[in-house]
Amino acid sequence: MVQIFLLFILSLNPIDKSKLLFNGKDLDGWKIYGTEKWYVQDGELVCESGPNKEYGYLATNQNYKNFILELDFFQESDGNSGVFFRSSIEGTKISGWQVEVAPPGLHSGGIYESYGRGWLIKPSKKYDDIVKMMSWNKMKIKVLNENITTWINGKKMIQISDSKIGEANGSIALQIHDGGGIKVRWRNIRVKEID
Repeated sequence: MVQIFLLFILSLNPIDKSKLLFNGKDLDGWKIYGTEKWYVQDGELVCESGPNKEYGYLATNQNYKNFILELDFFQESDGNSGVFFRSSIEGTKISGWQVEVAPPGLHSGGIYESYGRGWLIKPSKKYDDIVKMMSWNKMKIKVLNENITTWINGKKMIQISDSKIGEANGSIALQIHDGGGIKVRWRNIRVKEID
């Protein structure tokens, strides 16, 4: 009887199989690439341009093939950044695909292939103002085989199928763009792997 009751409760509240990638205390599970600043402040992950004003990355130690990634980002200054998936990094040269995180009107949620084909898909211009500067924004990325879908603040931004992406595997990485003057905060970085 107790077992049946527990099964009933679990059916009402299925176990969330997602896990936090950022623990709110330190950069455990991540590796810094480049000389730009990555640090934890008030439970948030902060990326900030350093004196070299170059590209910088913070990548997971673990690879993720198929997953749903959810996170919050806050563009405090400029904000040109991004979330890479199925990526590999040597120095500060990254191979993989970036979901753009940028100020309004600069294609946030679109997919860009670094050191390859460039823009694969940009969101409709009707979503140019979906990202709010100086405010928390929610991003969701679903990567399943060769299919990628992105959402920002609950709005579906793009959906694309690409065989080259489908063949790849690699880490999840946050980017800080070169040029200096950039500061972005991140929190609630959570991934759920898909079988």
